[in-house]
Amino acid sequence: MRITRVLGTALLALGLAAGPAAADSSPSPSASADGAAPTRAGTSFRTATELQQGQSATASASTGDYLYWSFPADTGQRPTVKATVKLPAAHGSQTWQLDVYDGLRRRQACQYGAATRTAEQGEPSVELACVLRTVRGWSEPWANDPLPGTYYARLTVVDLGSADLGKPVGVEVRADSKDIGGAAAVDGSLAKPLVPGIAAKSEDSGSGSKKAVLSSFGSDDGWSSGWWSDRWVWTAIGGLLAALAGIGGYALTRGSGRPSRVPPTM
Repeated sequence: MRITRVLGTALLALGLAAGPAAADSSPSPSASADGAAPTRAGTSFRTATELQQGQSATASASTGDYLYWSFPADTGQRPTVKATVKLPAAHGSQTWQLDVYDGLRRRQACQYGAATRTAEQGEPSVELACVLRTVRGWSEPWANDPLPGTYYARLTVVDLGSADLGKPVGVEVRADSKDIGGAAAVDGSLAKPLVPGIAAKSEDSGSGSKKAVLSSFGSDDGWSSGWWSDRWVWTAIGGLLAALAGIGGYALTRGSGRPSRVPPTM
């Protein structure tokens, strides 16, 4: 009975400990519906249009333009960028490409998805996707690991006939992410997330003139603080289960406490 009570208490503690971990592993919330979706795209890193995760942006452009958007990604997230290009009714074969860069403007490899696709003659649209590696809290200076901060999505056509150059196209881009949690945690963190560059917005400096400001994603608020992750919860759970296994093994092997055979008397 005592062992049963111990096991019951341990299972209750296990459920309470796993609760925060399950909450942390839920997908990131979508962008607020109060903010209007962007309807344009930037033409360079410096003028990239800001895009929140879970938010779709649209833009009208000409075939051959370089289109840029930026979005935030935090530690433990696995970002996914999707783009749909609506092509004109009459067009030849053309190849589109979606590239994603981190805050240091290093091109990040796609772990999954078709980031380069060809639309054959007459196809109405082409869809592209890029699933990045999980964002790490810290990395070696020589590594190309994704780090928390601003990410840039660039969309452009890389192969087409000269007759299609300059034709109007419609574009829709969306950035999402999956929260991987403590499975991707590392022992270290950046002092500040990588939020470089100048955003395509301005604020009043107080003197009536306008001045450029940093990206409004916020380099001080809303980012992971560093050492805590749900892997601490699972480490504690592992230690608890090991202790229970030791208690159970001892209870099963210690016997009744009396010798199994009484020695003969002299």
